Amino acid sequence: MAEQFTRPFGSLGSAEQQAAFGTSDGELSDGSGLISPEPVHKPTRSRQRSLGLRVVGPLAVLGVWWLLTATGVIKPFTLASPPTVWRTFWDLLLHQNLLSDIGVSLVRATVGLAIGAGTGLILGVTVGLFALGEELLDSTLQMFRTIPFPALLFLFIAWFGIGETPKVLLIALATMFPMYLNASNGVRNVDRKVVEAARSFGLKGRSLIRQVVIPLSMPSILNGLRFSVGVSIIALVFAESIASNSGIGYLLNNASAVQNIPVIVVCIILYAILGILADLFVRTLERRLMPWRRQVAVR
Repeated sequence: MAEQFTRPFGSLGSAEQQAAFGTSDGELSDGSGLISPEPVHKPTRSRQRSLGLRVVGPLAVLGVWWLLTATGVIKPFTLASPPTVWRTFWDLLLHQNLLSDIGVSLVRATVGLAIGAGTGLILGVTVGLFALGEELLDSTLQMFRTIPFPALLFLFIAWFGIGETPKVLLIALATMFPMYLNASNGVRNVDRKVVEAARSFGLKGRSLIRQVVIPLSMPSILNGLRFSVGVSIIALVFAESIASNSGIGYLLNNASAVQNIPVIVVCIILYAILGILADLFVRTLERRLMPWRRQVAVR
């Protein structure tokens, strides 16, 4: 009997026992011949190959666009060809101070996103942590969330004039709600047992929030930030479309007034590039803050 308890776990003592269970030493099995599972290590793609696969789609779109405009299927007054758009871009860059307009738009989007996402994070954590906060704030915020934010631009202009304030406020309001919803949901889903364990070690108040609640909510918070970044570009387009004298939207409005298709396409591409760069920034931030999520469980 003592020998049975001193035998290493997972090793069967006799040939008769191994035959009964259908195993050999080191293989645990039932009568059907199944053995204990082992993790499968899939070979990962190199970074260069992954990058190459990611650019296949955009290059395919560019090729189809180039082909359709070069063969005349799409007329120049409908959509300018890639070479025409490229020449227009360089003309704007060299002769019409395009970099200054890009900088203005970037500052508007960044300031509005910082205000809106920061406010949404604070409100989301408050509503997620405290029942009183949810009862006081959630219904009001949900009511404002259903209002289309472009409609508020005219009210902001009536209140604050045509300067930078209404544009930044519109972007802030638009980006606040994605962060609020994701942050509050992330805080609510924090495992209560983990919080209780942290309290048993003496954490409470701000320390508990900073060291336990926020890290465990980080996936939802960063997901909300990604949504907010995308919405900030959409809100930027609306904000710059009315009463603007600088920025990418200013160029877009002037080009639209005279049906200058190449300039319109350049402005649309610039908005897309800003959105892609902002999304890449959030992805980089996610890898820095949550390095354990690089290895996903399913794929």
